[in-house]
Amino acid sequence: MENSAEHIVWDLRDLYEGYRDPEIEKDRSWCIKQADRFARDYKGRVAMLSPEDILAALALLETVEEKCQRIVSFAYLTFATRTQDPHASAFWQAAKELETIINRKILFFELEWSKIPDPRIQFLLSPLLVRYTHHLNKMRTYGPYRLSEPEEQILENLSLSGRQAWVNLFDKLMGQMRFGLDGLTIAQVMAGLYQPVQEVRRNTAMEMTAGLEKILPLTCHIHNALSLDKSLRDDMRSFPHWLRNMNLRNELSDDQVDLLVRSVVSRYDIVQQYYSLKRKILGYSELYDYDRYAPLPGLPLKKFTWEEAEEKVKAAFESFSPEAARIAALFFDRNWIHAASIPGKPGGAFSHPTVPSCHPYISLHFTGTYRDVMTLAHELGHGIHQFLYRDRGLYGGRIPLIMAETASVFSEMVVFESLLKEAESQEAGLAMLCSKLEDLFSTTFRQISLNRFEEAVHQERRRSGELSPLRFSELWMNTQQEMFGKSLILGEHYGVWWSYIPHFVHTPGYVYAYAFAELSALSLIHQYRRRGSSFVPHYLELLRKGATASPQDLLKAVGVDISHPAFYEEGLATMNYMVKEVSSRSGEDCLAEGCP
Repeated sequence: MENSAEHIVWDLRDLYEGYRDPEIEKDRSWCIKQADRFARDYKGRVAMLSPEDILAALALLETVEEKCQRIVSFAYLTFATRTQDPHASAFWQAAKELETIINRKILFFELEWSKIPDPRIQFLLSPLLVRYTHHLNKMRTYGPYRLSEPEEQILENLSLSGRQAWVNLFDKLMGQMRFGLDGLTIAQVMAGLYQPVQEVRRNTAMEMTAGLEKILPLTCHIHNALSLDKSLRDDMRSFPHWLRNMNLRNELSDDQVDLLVRSVVSRYDIVQQYYSLKRKILGYSELYDYDRYAPLPGLPLKKFTWEEAEEKVKAAFESFSPEAARIAALFFDRNWIHAASIPGKPGGAFSHPTVPSCHPYISLHFTGTYRDVMTLAHELGHGIHQFLYRDRGLYGGRIPLIMAETASVFSEMVVFESLLKEAESQEAGLAMLCSKLEDLFSTTFRQISLNRFEEAVHQERRRSGELSPLRFSELWMNTQQEMFGKSLILGEHYGVWWSYIPHFVHTPGYVYAYAFAELSALSLIHQYRRRGSSFVPHYLELLRKGATASPQDLLKAVGVDISHPAFYEEGLATMNYMVKEVSSRSGEDCLAEGCP
C-alpha cells in the first residue's frame, strides 16, 4: 500500500504567503522600529513606572515579540521540511538574526525589572496586571543569574555564530543523512526496529549504526562544542550546576527534580521484569537491544491509511470531550499537519504553537503503523493544548516543558484506551498492552536514563575536557545497561546511538520533562477514571490556563500534588501493575535471571 500521507502537507499561508511575501519585510521593519521606541520610552525608568505604565509597556512589548515570533515561526516551519534548501536555510537564519536584534533592544526591561526591591514589586503587581503577574514573577527568578546589560547583549549576539550555528549544523546533518543501500531517512530506517522478523530488526540496527559511525567525528565535535558553550555560560551566570537553568524554566526546585530522578531509577526493576517477560513470551533465549520494540503476535500490523488514523483519533477524543474532538478536527480540515516523509525533513515529530493570533502546526512522519497513530495522538495533545491557551497571550503561553508534555501524554493515553477496547482478540489486547508499556518506559525510564547519560557527559566535560567518541560510548552504554540490567543485551554496535538524539543538542536537560509529564498524565488519568465526565471541564480548564501559574499550582487545582513522593509512586505503581497484567495475560511468570 502506498503511503496515504504523502499528500498531507501543511498550509503555512495563515502566517505568510511565502518567504518572499512583502508583509514579512513590513513586519520586520515595524518590529525594529517599535523595539527602538520601547527602549526610548522605558529604558532606565522601569523601577519608576506606575502599574498603568507597566501595563502599557507590556502590551507594546508583547505585540512586538508576537510579530517577531510570527516571522520566526514561519521561517522555522519552512526550514523544518526543507533542510536541504539553501533559500529556506538562509531565511531561517535571517529570522533568528531578527530575533536577536529585537532581544538585544528589549533586554533592559527584564534586567531592570529583576533588580527592583521586593516591597516596590508588591505595590506594582496590582490587579491591573493580573494578566502578566506570573510572567513578571517568573522573570524575577532569573535575577540572581543575570549579567550586566552589555554582557547579556554580547552573549545574545554570539549565540548565532556559536551555539545556534552548531544546532543548525546538527539539524542539517540529520536531515540529509541516509542509511542502508536504499538510502532511507533516519525515520524510515528506525521503523525497521518495529518489524516482527528479528533478522530485519538486526539488519536495521546494523544499518543505523553504520550510518551514525560515518558522521561520528562530526557529531562528537558538535556535542563537545555545545557542552563547552553551556559550561562557559553556566559559569558566567554562576549557576550552581548544569541543570539549574532547565529547572528554572520548568519552575521546579532542584529537590523536586532530584526526587523524580531517584524515584524512577529506584524502580528500574520494573523495566527489567518486563523485558525478562517479553523474552519468554517471544520464545527467545536472549533479548537484544534491537528486540526492545519487537511486536508481539496480535499487534495491529496492517497499515493504517491516513483517513483511518484520523477517524480513530477523532473518535477517541470525541468519547472524552466533544470540544477536544472539534479542535482536533481543525488540524485535519484546515491543513495544519505535515505528515509526509520527504527528503530534507528530519526525523521526529512536534507541534509548534506559532503565535496567539494564529494557531499551532504539527509535523510527523506518518507511514501507517500503529505507532504512527499513537504519535499523531501525542502531537494532537500538544496542538489542542496550544490552541486552548491562545487567549492567554504570548507570555501566558510560554508554558514549562513539563506541562507541555503532560497534555500530549494524556491525549495519547485517551487514544490508547479507546483502541484497546477495540482489540479483536485477547492476543491483540496483550500485544497492545505491551506496546503501550514500551511507550510508557520510553517516556519515563528511558528519559531518566538519558538524563543520567547527559549528566555524566556534562560533568566529565567540565572536569576533564573534551570527550572522545569512545568515552561518549562508554558513558552511554553504562547508563543504558543500568536500566536494563540482565534482562537485555546491548550489542557493541549500540554504543553510538546517543549521537542522533536531538534533545541533547536542542535543549540540554530537557529529557526529564517527559518522565515528569508521564507521571503527571497517569495521575490525571486516575482522576478521570475516578470522576468520569465531571473531570473533563477541569482538565480543559487546566489546558486553557497555559502559563498563568506554576506547574505545582496548576496541577494542584485538579487534585495532583507534585510536592509529595506519592505523586511519583502512584505513576510507577501503575506501570508495575501493567507488567503484572502482562504476566497474567501471557501466562508467563517472571522467574528469569534479572527479575526482581
